[in-house]
Amino acid sequence: MAKSKYIYTCNQCGYESSKWNGKCPSCGAWNSFEEDIAEKPSIAGRSAQSTAADLSDKITELENIGADDDIRYDTGLQELNRVLGGGLVKGSLVLLGGEPGIGKSTILLQICQFLGEDHSVLYVSGEESARQIKLRAQRLRVDTENLYILTATDAESIAETISSCTPDIVIIDSIQTMCINRISSSPGSLTQVRECTNLFMHTAKSLELPIIIVGHVNKDGAIAGPKVMEHIVDAVLHFEGERHQSYRLLRAVKNRFGSTNEIGVFEMLDRGLQEVENPSQMLLSGRPHNVSGTCVACVMEGTRPILAEVQALAAKTSYSAPRRMATGFDFNRLNIIIAVLEKRLGIFLGTLDIYLNIVGGFRLDEPAGDLPVAMALYSGVMDKQINEELIAFGEIGLGGEIRSVSHIVQRIKEAERMGFKYCVVPKQSMSNISTKDYNIKIIAVSTLKQALDCVDKL
Repeated sequence: MAKSKYIYTCNQCGYESSKWNGKCPSCGAWNSFEEDIAEKPSIAGRSAQSTAADLSDKITELENIGADDDIRYDTGLQELNRVLGGGLVKGSLVLLGGEPGIGKSTILLQICQFLGEDHSVLYVSGEESARQIKLRAQRLRVDTENLYILTATDAESIAETISSCTPDIVIIDSIQTMCINRISSSPGSLTQVRECTNLFMHTAKSLELPIIIVGHVNKDGAIAGPKVMEHIVDAVLHFEGERHQSYRLLRAVKNRFGSTNEIGVFEMLDRGLQEVENPSQMLLSGRPHNVSGTCVACVMEGTRPILAEVQALAAKTSYSAPRRMATGFDFNRLNIIIAVLEKRLGIFLGTLDIYLNIVGGFRLDEPAGDLPVAMALYSGVMDKQINEELIAFGEIGLGGEIRSVSHIVQRIKEAERMGFKYCVVPKQSMSNISTKDYNIKIIAVSTLKQALDCVDKL
């Protein structure tokens, strides 16, 4: 029986199968298989073994490998440097993903202005013409002489051009438009994206130059292409934010040269993206006065404490089952907090619709956001206002206890810097901290009931 020339590849994990499957056997994703053309192996079995070479002469001791001090390029945007771990590393391959219109090409063209002062930058575009890039550069006021534009889609020709011209930095926009002619599948397919990424990876490592590639996202918000593409690159950056809002968050999903917990905050203006040096002030701007159901939380994004406003609304339901909606907060975690309020404090919420929102498109991912969410829910249900100068953070256990959180000192200092006067913190976190060192009143609580009492007293 003749072997089929088609294969089916999972767009989530890269698993290959000779037939279509509704569910991927590897990652469990549904409806993720896409048809592709199977490539014939160029070298088989024994012939491949005969071409193998002995690489023992290339083995190097770790202590004999030199590490240059100047191994990173400053991009000119401190928020981007923070996410990258201090700058753009030489010989690295960085994947930048995000929804259409979020600002990927804008931020890359902006950093060309700063990088072009001391380095040569090659901007390879497969989507826009050179004239379109020129118009966008004029709008962003990018006029450096060391920026070179190349409009092409042949990945092998681009790699050869990079090897011959040897620029200092290369930008590929975007990887979905690149193709290798000897591969029969169409541009943007799983095979083309994987092989083109692998080609640019070898180019970056062999020439010791950084390459930034732009990747589109699919309808689920993940970077289009197999997950193996994310394993090839050194860093994966995601641009997040609502298209109808001006603020953008840059988050590192993977970074071999830095922390993955750092975020960068930008604001989209008419002349491009502008850094937001004080994200806490941005997220707290426009807070309502004399309104119940609001509380301020403090979360850690890497080494940076950020304050965010939590809003909760409780209304009598008109359905047989009450609605629960959470924006910017884990839905399952919200149900746990509601259950703790009902069981431990006797606050019955079974006939109320609960709506929770984190203002500014921000997301509370760490457990320290449990306490402000519970206090906002209590304030909304009881219609009691929380003091506008109060901030809270802590993890809530199923027994109604307040568990300790990390980086307590940085959180308190950030709250003090932003002008808050009261800080509700877990009592377990105060073992090595003196309240005399701060100009803010620290209220240590061990149970959820003690924390909610602060709403009535302050």
